Amino acid sequence: MDERILIIEDDEEIVRVLARVLTYEGYLVDTALTGKAGLTLASEQKPDLVILDWMLPNMDGLDVCRRLQKLGHQPILMLTAKDTTEDRVKGLDAGADDYVVKPFEIDELLARIRALLRRTAADRIKVLEFQDLKLDSSTHKAIRGERIIDLTAKEYDLLDLFIRHPRQVMPREVIFDRVWDYDFGGESNVLDVYIRYLRQKLEENGEPRLIYTVRGVGYVMKEPEE
Repeated sequence: MDERILIIEDDEEIVRVLARVLTYEGYLVDTALTGKAGLTLASEQKPDLVILDWMLPNMDGLDVCRRLQKLGHQPILMLTAKDTTEDRVKGLDAGADDYVVKPFEIDELLARIRALLRRTAADRIKVLEFQDLKLDSSTHKAIRGERIIDLTAKEYDLLDLFIRHPRQVMPREVIFDRVWDYDFGGESNVLDVYIRYLRQKLEENGEPRLIYTVRGVGYVMKEPEE
């Protein structure tokens, strides 16, 4: 096990206990007592999961949570004494993936950590493959056979979505939501333009098509048609 967990918590006793337990479980552990220090460590260490306290000095956990979202896609498990439904909604809206109320049982916390890491395991795969196409998440380049293909940021995001869901028809609204994080209302042709760009790059040397149009619905990545 080489997953790295970052604990951002100002209670030194909780930090000490969590760090000891998580290290014993085989995780790599970093700790920070303030939100600012935690953000710095998150930027440097790229943790696989963050355990984040809601009540932090100088910068509260909700603000830290929002800023963590801009640094990466690591799951965030929020610790707090706040247990109302409204508080839970605030935490989840800020970007937390799960929520544990203090005081908590260590076994439950460990179970939630394992569940979050399993859920995001696919996102940590360095190279994704379908047919003769590979997508390298570390370089954001595609490889078709032996040919290296340079991609723009949006082209990469679009291809990443397709290659993670092979043979699954992706409706236009889902693609807009996942790739652009915005509702274009179905009137924009930006998706069709990017699909054309991707096809041109993927089929530049006469390779068979992998991304197909599903009329009236969206697009799908599947095996080449005969």
